[in-house]
Amino acid sequence: MTGTSLRLVAHGHTAALRGARFGGADDGLDEGGLRAALAQARAGADRRGPLGVNATCLSSPAAAARQTADAFGLLPTIETALADCDYGDWSGRSLAEIAGTQPQALHDWLSAPDSAPHGGESVTAVRDRVGRWLDEQHRAGGRVIAVTHPVVIRVAVVHALSLPLATYRQVDVEPLAVVRLASQGTRWHLRLGAPRAA
Repeated sequence: MTGTSLRLVAHGHTAALRGARFGGADDGLDEGGLRAALAQARAGADRRGPLGVNATCLSSPAAAARQTADAFGLLPTIETALADCDYGDWSGRSLAEIAGTQPQALHDWLSAPDSAPHGGESVTAVRDRVGRWLDEQHRAGGRVIAVTHPVVIRVAVVHALSLPLATYRQVDVEPLAVVRLASQGTRWHLRLGAPRAA
């Protein structure tokens, strides 16, 4: 079986991320996020060559993910499995606002991965969607770069390492973070270290 090399790239900063708002407005990168993505792309190219050499490039449908891929010089195919969580009625609203108006619903959502008080997806549903996609990549083999959202990367890591879903809250993914997973067909391995050409 052909091995799989997968890089999960978190999109850059958006106004929603900086304002601690739930996604859904599909806002693009803010000015700082675009500058940081371009700078990281230049620095990476200087160290190791273009990020997407010999790799299949995929992206969430969201503007921020597509703009991050563009900043890195990638030409991705849109993959709906990489979409952000659907936050339903909470989309575009701040965490502080929800805490002030729906404290019990927020508590339920934070403490139970199966909960979706906002009417959108639960974290369990996101993990199931992303997990199916990851399993397909595992079987397909090859080199893949996927530009997506922090929550998608968090649940992907938990799924890949067969961890309890609740541990996804302990995985911090910063804007423009790159998480590397590799497989030789039996199980995923989390790879840490200096990035190399894809």
